[in-house]
Amino acid sequence: MSSGFFSFFAHTGFLTVLEDEGLAPSRVSGSSAGALVTGSWAAGLDAPDLARALVELERRDFWDPGVGAGFLRGRLFRERLERLLPQRSFSRCRVPAAVSVFDVGTRRTHVLAEGEVTAAIHASCAVPMLFHPVRIGGRAYLDGGILDRPGLAGMPREEPRVLFHHIASKSAWRRKLEMPRRPGMVTVVLEGLPRSGPFKLDAGRAAFAAAREATKRALDRPIDQGTVVVSA
Repeated sequence: MSSGFFSFFAHTGFLTVLEDEGLAPSRVSGSSAGALVTGSWAAGLDAPDLARALVELERRDFWDPGVGAGFLRGRLFRERLERLLPQRSFSRCRVPAAVSVFDVGTRRTHVLAEGEVTAAIHASCAVPMLFHPVRIGGRAYLDGGILDRPGLAGMPREEPRVLFHHIASKSAWRRKLEMPRRPGMVTVVLEGLPRSGPFKLDAGRAAFAAAREATKRALDRPIDQGTVVVSA
């Protein structure tokens, strides 16, 4: 699942339909919003429970301004993850999971697949200027979508079949650059979803519902050159 700011609402709508249809993944990877959803599911949080937590989300639940390299400290976000996720370690996840993060020191994408899954998700969601960087093992990390917007860095190339949920950018030039292609991968693009943010959580709830309905239709559509595109 790709990054896309507060697109975890749309990703969760997509995932709830997969669960309803018995299409549970055997391995997951993601960046930023995609890391939040895939990592949480792998750590034992079923899609309906994640959906419920997001629908009930209020800005005060994660809004903790503090002095640092970013507006929010991220402590409330981390604490909320730790309360929600049944498992805290990658080793105890129900399927192999990988999370992309941006290493501030090397300025490269780093894949986290061991250690504390809550810390990895926190780091992958640390949007620059919004959240403080997250330190893990002496390294400082930021949003995985900085260099790995698709969130595919942690998905092995030899994986024979990959279902990729792509959050399309509204920027015309990024739309041309960011659509990943690889053998055996089917990309689902749900266009026209409401865009959410910390001051537009109602739009996130609408995006969840719209993504859920669009995904139901997408599963019945033919695949065109590895892609299924549906308007929400």
